[in-house]
Amino acid sequence: MCGILAVLNSTDDSQAMRARVLALSRRQKHRGPDWSGMHQFGNNFLAHERLAIMDPTSGDQPLYNEDKSIVVTVNGEIYNYKELRKQISDACPSKKFRTNSDCEVISHLYELHGEAVANMLDGFFAFVLLDTRNNAFYAARDPLGVTCMYIGWGRDGSVWLSSEMKCLKDECARFQQFPPGHYYSTKTGKFVRYFNPQFYLDFEARPEIYPSEPYDPVKLRKAFEASVEKRMMSDVPFGVLLSGGLDSSLVASIAARKIKREGSVWGKLHSFCVGLDGSPDLKAGAAVAEFLGTDHHEFHFTVQEGIDAISEVIYHIETFDVTTIRASTPMFLMSRKIKALGVKMVLSGEGSDEVFGGYLYFHKAPNKEEFHDETVRKLMDLYKYDCLRANKATMAWGVEARVPFLDRAFLNVAMAIDPAEKMIDKSKGRIEKYILRKAFDTPEDPYLPHEVLWRQKEQFSDGVGYSWIDGLKAHADSQVSDEMLKNAVHRFPDNTPRTKEAYWYRSIFESHFPQRAAMETVPGGPSVACSTATAAMWDAAWAGKEDPSGRAVAGVHDAAYDGGADANGDAVLNGEPAAKKAKK
Repeated sequence: MCGILAVLNSTDDSQAMRARVLALSRRQKHRGPDWSGMHQFGNNFLAHERLAIMDPTSGDQPLYNEDKSIVVTVNGEIYNYKELRKQISDACPSKKFRTNSDCEVISHLYELHGEAVANMLDGFFAFVLLDTRNNAFYAARDPLGVTCMYIGWGRDGSVWLSSEMKCLKDECARFQQFPPGHYYSTKTGKFVRYFNPQFYLDFEARPEIYPSEPYDPVKLRKAFEASVEKRMMSDVPFGVLLSGGLDSSLVASIAARKIKREGSVWGKLHSFCVGLDGSPDLKAGAAVAEFLGTDHHEFHFTVQEGIDAISEVIYHIETFDVTTIRASTPMFLMSRKIKALGVKMVLSGEGSDEVFGGYLYFHKAPNKEEFHDETVRKLMDLYKYDCLRANKATMAWGVEARVPFLDRAFLNVAMAIDPAEKMIDKSKGRIEKYILRKAFDTPEDPYLPHEVLWRQKEQFSDGVGYSWIDGLKAHADSQVSDEMLKNAVHRFPDNTPRTKEAYWYRSIFESHFPQRAAMETVPGGPSVACSTATAAMWDAAWAGKEDPSGRAVAGVHDAAYDGGADANGDAVLNGEPAAKKAKK
């Protein structure tokens, strides 16, 4: 990950404008503390703040094609770059590469294939390319929006693109998130979606088509192992975020197994966990780390330390969404500690709940069709919430987070499975993400301890310690009066906060980003671990819910699986196997 800023077709090509672009780029220097780069071609400016993970010695940006006629500034990692280099060399045997950077292939691919380049890349990325041969530009963002990018339009007709909103807010009349899975170019003058997986096309078909492939645990397991292993590509030390929940633990297990099998120049895998004293995550993370044999690092914080960081967190993550802020704060604090240990890249478990319907409100899905529709909607919206959090909370300290559950090849496998297999059925002992758990339930060669493999889902903001959310609410109550909340609609007529906590966050956000365009980049209402409208349709108990905490959802967290799972991986309710209890 890095920070990019591009200003295209400006009416000002002066030295003062160049200095202004450099100053704006420095607002996101936290994303790339290793080097700064700039390329100016007339009234076009491409700036870059580099975090060196691949080819740290010669991969400084912007990057070029062979004759420097095509310039590109890139934020991301391209996992299939070796295959793409070979394709380029086969097509043009005389072509020379300037660096060993994985991102250099983009300029050469554009030279050969034009606007088809984005769909050829396997990785996460946001980039802006300038073709000086015809003064044209081309910008693209990765399929699910793992990498952040914003686009804005200046009053002089210029186009601005940046990794973070803070670089655009003072210069653009209008700006917005660059939609994931799209490109935008001089030629099109509009966004074009290049990412069209079958599950998108089926979802948009009329009548809608639903996946029907039978569940194959070996196929699913191998697809996820391949996804994790390709993301271990690094020329610097890396680690894994390990909360002790299912998703992060599977990522850590696969990475640790690969290192034990093949060795690593960096030695043992580093794992990291954050929480309040006595939190569920700290306990579970330590147990998994001991089982896997990782070099484990625990970071503790207090509720007050978290509250003290809230304003800085909101400045970095650029949202007032309640759930995102709750979860970003411990991740933000942990990332600072990780960077202090000399680690620049971590693997993380975002995306699993969207793919497999892991959120607690999926317990109430009435049928497989509605279950599947909601997983697709959640994936399409992920860039507004968890992807934004994982990217910005870590990059605030120059740490890159990679997310294997959002791998294109893995999604093609997981989203093609008949959604009936993903349905939660307490009467049959099938808890959330059952098919993922079962795929890695190999007692003869266990990936995880049984109690971890079948541990109930915790929202990250809950798992770091239940008193974290309670403390945030109490502090917000001391900052926002009943009268202030009653009149919130007058201060915030758009996207009006409905709780004191939301009001507090919104006030801080607008102190950093007073522009109306900034407010419009944040989706309406709290993200809530569930999609409120869908949840309310599935169960009237969710109607009017304002608390986004996973454990606040209709008692599911506290009552559904009080006993976890038995030796067969079946859910236990009130001390008895769920299936047995249902028969009674």
